[in-house]
Amino acid sequence: MRWSWKIGTFADIGVYVHVTFLLLLGFVGYNAWAGGGNAAEIAGSLAFILAIFGCVVLHEFGHALTARHFGIKTRDITLLPIGGVARLERIPREPWQEFLVALAGPAVNVVIAAILLPVMIGMGLWSRDLLLNPLGGSLVFQLVLSNVALVLFNMLPAFPMDGGRVLRALLAMKFDYVQATRWAARIGQGMAVLIGLAGIFWLDNPFMALIGVFIWFSAAQEAQQVQVRYALQGILVRNAMITDFRTLAPGESVARAVELLLSGTQEDFPVVEEGRVVGILTRVDLARALAQGGTHWPVERAMRTDFVSVDGSEPVQNVLERLGGSEYQTFPVVHGEQLEGLLTLQHLRELLMVQAALGEQGHPA
Repeated sequence: MRWSWKIGTFADIGVYVHVTFLLLLGFVGYNAWAGGGNAAEIAGSLAFILAIFGCVVLHEFGHALTARHFGIKTRDITLLPIGGVARLERIPREPWQEFLVALAGPAVNVVIAAILLPVMIGMGLWSRDLLLNPLGGSLVFQLVLSNVALVLFNMLPAFPMDGGRVLRALLAMKFDYVQATRWAARIGQGMAVLIGLAGIFWLDNPFMALIGVFIWFSAAQEAQQVQVRYALQGILVRNAMITDFRTLAPGESVARAVELLLSGTQEDFPVVEEGRVVGILTRVDLARALAQGGTHWPVERAMRTDFVSVDGSEPVQNVLERLGGSEYQTFPVVHGEQLEGLLTLQHLRELLMVQAALGEQGHPA
């Protein structure tokens, strides 16, 4: 994820922190200071937030390691102000696998709370007064409550929470996957409306309303992604690739790339040397070169060499699952080392639009 930096690796999975996470720490520190807290109290507030997010990291590793058990790799785990995100390479094929992967995260929080509670009792931090005033307890007890809250929130039957995926997995045991996702998304959107109304009219909490909006759009996005993925099922890359395209040579000038960009609809250009793809010049890279006055730069100075190529015999669905987190919009299609075509996300969207139109007319898609 862009604007993130790596803080470590565990079980061959990189853990990243998004820059916006610093805003959360700044907000918590400022609130503690504005409330009259001294340096120790401010540090305690920040330590508590970091401890909660330590539990969030363990939660995400619960998902990641369970997915690994089913042969699914995790690209990375990123911490955001709203929680953590574990990017799996693909959704589990079987509903019962998705059910277990989704439950694994909240299960970790249950275990953490179950471990901390006897520790707290052993330290003499438990009293009956906590039942009347739970927010007045020790930091350890607050951490127990936080893990319980993480379980309850994550098990709401709405995407992108784990409860939405559990619901989808249960429905998929009876219905097909697309229909199960559609029903789970609708139930999640109903939950989003309830959360939003509760935040506005009952709790007087605008943040709750924002959470409702976030859940609504996340549910719609999940349903759309699954529908797209299954619409492309069975289509090979060579049947979806563009074969009418222009290429650049490493020694050509950036000005030549500008000419090709303005003379057609192609936005990204493979850079080819002796029939072999050695790089790709994207529209973003071209704009960056022009901004730096590089009109006469050779293309090899502005191109990227960390491009991702695909094979024409691969199913498009597999490629999208594998490259879902890539920042690229265009992927060279190669056979051996020879360039055959280009697979672009824009062309795939147009292909889906045509298939949908043909389907509405009763033609085979």
